[in-house]
Amino acid sequence: MATVDSGRRKTAVLPGVRVACAAAGRVRDVAAVVGDASFLKECQVRYEASGFGRPGGGELRSWRRSWPPLMDALMRAGLADLQVYLEYGTPGGSRRLDALLVGTGPDGALVLVVVELKQWQGCRVLDGQRVLRGDGEVSVHPVYQVAAYRSFFEHWLPVDGPRVEARAVVVLHNALAEEAAVLRPGGAPAVGDIPVLSGEDLAASGAQLAELLRCADLGAPDDAGVRVFEGIRWTPSTRLLDNVGSVLEGGSAFALVGDQQEAFVRIRAAAAGFLPAAGSPAAPGMGGAVITVRGGPGSGKTALAVRLLGRLMRAHPASSPRFITPSGTLRAHLLDAVGGHSAARELFPAAGSLRSTARQSAALVIDEAQRLSRGPGGGFPPDLAAVVAQVPLAVVFLDERQIIRPGEGVTVEEIEKAAHAAGRVHHPLELTGSFRCSGSAAYTAWVDALLYGEPVPWRGQAGYDLALAGDPFQLQEWTEQTDDAGETARITAGFCWPWTRKRPRHATALPLDIEIPAPHQVSATGLAAGQKWTAAWNAASALTDLDGSLLAPHSQLWASHSGGHQQIGCIYTAQGLEYQHSGVIIGPDLTWSDGRWTAHPEESHDDNLNTLSPQEYLPYALNIYRVLLTRGTHSTRIYSTHPPTQHMLSQLIASRT
Repeated sequence: MATVDSGRRKTAVLPGVRVACAAAGRVRDVAAVVGDASFLKECQVRYEASGFGRPGGGELRSWRRSWPPLMDALMRAGLADLQVYLEYGTPGGSRRLDALLVGTGPDGALVLVVVELKQWQGCRVLDGQRVLRGDGEVSVHPVYQVAAYRSFFEHWLPVDGPRVEARAVVVLHNALAEEAAVLRPGGAPAVGDIPVLSGEDLAASGAQLAELLRCADLGAPDDAGVRVFEGIRWTPSTRLLDNVGSVLEGGSAFALVGDQQEAFVRIRAAAAGFLPAAGSPAAPGMGGAVITVRGGPGSGKTALAVRLLGRLMRAHPASSPRFITPSGTLRAHLLDAVGGHSAARELFPAAGSLRSTARQSAALVIDEAQRLSRGPGGGFPPDLAAVVAQVPLAVVFLDERQIIRPGEGVTVEEIEKAAHAAGRVHHPLELTGSFRCSGSAAYTAWVDALLYGEPVPWRGQAGYDLALAGDPFQLQEWTEQTDDAGETARITAGFCWPWTRKRPRHATALPLDIEIPAPHQVSATGLAAGQKWTAAWNAASALTDLDGSLLAPHSQLWASHSGGHQQIGCIYTAQGLEYQHSGVIIGPDLTWSDGRWTAHPEESHDDNLNTLSPQEYLPYALNIYRVLLTRGTHSTRIYSTHPPTQHMLSQLIASRT
């Protein structure tokens, strides 16, 4: 982290703690150097090291123009001893908070104050969450933007974390009082406590200014308090599938942050242009739009898609919005989560009814679109072609690196061509954050380098735990221990063993289809060579004992239902879902030799893939293991059945018993 040198003392991030930001320290120390060229250069270095990329010219100008007035105001308000972070990276990594203040409240709890800095002057509010800036650009309303950041801290605080209160303030340091007043939310209760300060407001001093900044009752955190804050392991306190029902009924348990929020605003604008509003009999315009939302593992695609469906239901009910996914597993989880909702099945039609749904719905949200079947001869998916031609608003979520079978898949470029051919507007959007893997974009990048580029050693990432398992026995023991601790843990594997779908009537056990010999050497668990590890795949149908108690959930609910940790999942039951702890077995279908990955389709038991040549099979195998390796929100353990591959991984990842 950037070290702040005031000429008298240095303040830096505390030893052993890493926080993604451009700089951190006590307000007095940052204020003393905020205008120095050397400080800004050091911030650039830390900014890049935090994984934010290289700051552009506009970013650097905003630092030079916005940081000094903020730091000056904090000093004059008597807040010199608060901890401040500049360009603090949210756990998702897709957006930075301009500034974050940390203090202690009267009751000793940590208090976070999120500061949104704007150089704007004139602007016009278009609706509750959008504003038209003086330069003609439409942006998210800064009050709702900073409210989402505040909500993010509230909803990602772990249940065993410290007491934390989150506040927010918007600072328009170039604006006059009447210009800032336009943005004050008035009677909106959810954001009514967020002040919008003008440059004139910042001219106040002492207790009055501290009150405006929502910091009047804050004391300075000691070093231990700063360590506590920086050590918080931010993780969603409310999971996606538990909140679908409330989202559909108009709740807002999920805060959309950064590029999620920007995408939400843009999609809403497109919807307003092509769909009839609530109470209106006709759409405002002719034609239609196709919006593609591309994002990698854990980028928040499904959270945004479900939230969007809830919004469309409320704002455009006459358009009969629907959510469709080719992933039967994801659909099963969504239906399970909203099982008490009377319209659940109507809202989530099966993928096989995509064409008929396109004739009945004016707004379609399609998630996991890379799983759509292509047409004869590998042509554009005919079901998607019907959607593009008939549906006024189609929002298509996809990840092209999650195409896992021949005959499936579609690209953004193909969708763009189809949209233009149908006379539709095409809007491409990208989600770049990581809300899985404890927000570790570094881990996702490590996986991509391992599979698609040059493998590199894992250097660790605050909040994410990656290690190599010595054998499958270790993997199983680790999974059972984490499950006993009340957390969700699952093991997945490449489809390299047969799967016995049928079982005898009244069977109370699943067939142990998976057999893996112990390593030739004595393992770390004390197991001698020659022993075999055996396990069952997830159940084709739910397995119960004679009194009806569940022993193993249906394969489509394996990732979330009780007992799933005792079976092994595959690509078809894991894709699109997540769990806290992920064990991954890389099977003999993908091995490392001579400095590259080699595919062995003859080792696969997937009839969709095992007739391919090694060259044809390789990209699918890489995509499959990329999916499996990115399911864990807290930790991942990896084991390869191929000794040279296991040895290669041991050079990159530490082992842990």
